[in-house]
Amino acid sequence: MEENEVAIIYGRHPITEAIESGKTIEKILFQQGLRGELEKEIRHLCRDYEIPLQVVPKEKMNRVVSGNHQGVIAYTSPVFYQKIDHLLPEILEKKENPVFLILDCITDVRNIGAIARSAEVLGADGIILGMRGTAPINGDAIKSSAGALTRIPICRENSLANTITYLQEMGIVVSVSDLKGEKTVTQCDWSEPTAIILGAEGTGVHPSLIKAADQKFIIPQLGALNSLNVSVAAGIILYEVMRQRYHL
Repeated sequence: MEENEVAIIYGRHPITEAIESGKTIEKILFQQGLRGELEKEIRHLCRDYEIPLQVVPKEKMNRVVSGNHQGVIAYTSPVFYQKIDHLLPEILEKKENPVFLILDCITDVRNIGAIARSAEVLGADGIILGMRGTAPINGDAIKSSAGALTRIPICRENSLANTITYLQEMGIVVSVSDLKGEKTVTQCDWSEPTAIILGAEGTGVHPSLIKAADQKFIIPQLGALNSLNVSVAAGIILYEVMRQRYHL
């Protein structure tokens, strides 16, 4: 197996041992209809270690693994996920005005990779993903990021709404890219500690997250289309943050 490639683990004991030994798990598939101690054990592990759990038909399980999977399959992650409440205090000790990206339900792994590449190049301090609705980080994402996903801290959080509240309590100004924004990206003051929410092109950022943000802004456009690719938008926004902070 190549470095950063996703591996599949199956069977009760190999999976529980992998989780308890600290291996990062991207998600777990559990066979629909199974009950008893196995279900309780897997659900408890997923809850305690904050691992996404998908209940799927046996037919799908059999397509993934031809061997005796015992009704449970795990995908390992090529990156180590951190928790924002552990990462942020460490960064604030070193830097007064960190910048984070919050990605809401972005399902294209290539976009996630391209965003990470821009984030690393333009000085972002971390990327925050939701546990559900976001594409898994796999080998394609790593390649699209030119390796940036292995160099920039990645956080995976159960609730983006609670994460935003925590960031605000820690003095982070949370901004969201939204077509109804009151300011342009260049009119915002990016000198303060910052977190920027970006959503998928089709659905955008969830309304509850938009409402929770401290400010909304837009990227001015001249063409007929009313949206940019999210990875392009991320690059534009992060460049403006860097331009203001370093007086470029």
